[in-house]
Amino acid sequence: MLTLSIREDDMADGFAPLAFTADVEAETAAVWDKVKHHVTPMEWRLHAPLISEINRIKREKNAAILAHNYMTPDIFHGVGDFVGDSLALAKEAAKSDAKIIVQAGVHFMAETSKVLSPEKKILIPDLKAGCSLASSITGADVRLIKQRHPGVPVVTYVNTTADVKAETDICCTSANAVQVVEWAAREWGTDKVILIPDEFLARNVARQTDVKIIAWAGHCEVHKRFTAQDIADMRAAWPGAEVLAHPECPAEILEASDFAGSTAAMNDYVAARKPAQVVLITECSMASNVQAESPGTQFIGPCNMCPHMKRITLQNIYDALVHEQYEVTVDADVLDRARQAVQRMIDLPPPAAPARYDLVKARHHVDVELI
Repeated sequence: MLTLSIREDDMADGFAPLAFTADVEAETAAVWDKVKHHVTPMEWRLHAPLISEINRIKREKNAAILAHNYMTPDIFHGVGDFVGDSLALAKEAAKSDAKIIVQAGVHFMAETSKVLSPEKKILIPDLKAGCSLASSITGADVRLIKQRHPGVPVVTYVNTTADVKAETDICCTSANAVQVVEWAAREWGTDKVILIPDEFLARNVARQTDVKIIAWAGHCEVHKRFTAQDIADMRAAWPGAEVLAHPECPAEILEASDFAGSTAAMNDYVAARKPAQVVLITECSMASNVQAESPGTQFIGPCNMCPHMKRITLQNIYDALVHEQYEVTVDADVLDRARQAVQRMIDLPPPAAPARYDLVKARHHVDVELI
């Protein structure tokens, strides 16, 4: 057991740091090797004891931590049992024999984990870890949309609350959105599909398919802030860098990029191609986490940080495990209906082609009907 080193100024912060001992240093050496370019030695003396203790408590309580790609490197590489995008994490949680799941991500992700693992205790370290995109729409909004467009299938991005998922026909991710939209159009015998709530994802999907898209004006505050001028400035400063964009960005970003795809697709692109220089147009911790596995690639900004993701820290993960706080629950009726929408997507056959957005198609304007 680690000892506490208490000083008067520590108490003002509300907690006393765990001791950085020789044993802790040795135990966390492999993690330090991955994060040392993003964490200072001074910070590491605080992080390493928490990482050691969190990992010990996980074993003691049969708990697992789901670390999203946007977590800081100390969390992602230090305590994450499963790492990746939100849906992949929820699926791993369902397969895990852990009784307690700590969601190192935002609230809608914890809800999705609960939807797929109703028997497990799902914890989120900070109840205020929300999402601008998920909060842009409610289940009541979806019911009104369906009244306005009867008979049109509703495809919902996984970055939504369980309440919204429960009102829709099938979920999608940024990786399979085109496939899911085209599947829904065939199943419902229609040339039109409602794709909510991300307006930019919907507009980018519309350029990849002949299916007409009805969209909602929701946005991710991180990806919305990127502009075509950002890309132009990056190319002027680093002309050899390859630019990878997330499809939650405005269409003008995809038009100016070399590759567009989900966070998982970006990761795979860097791992396979090993570019000398790369720009990831997404949340900034993504680059830090990918760089640890691709040391030969230089990762260049810009950095748009998600303030909601950054509410999750090693300290509140530790607190969540120790006190088993804060548990995420979903109403039984909502949970069952939301699971149907998620499971319907999971049951689809995998895409025939790798998950990427065709940039030739992305440069052609296709209109959407914005609700």
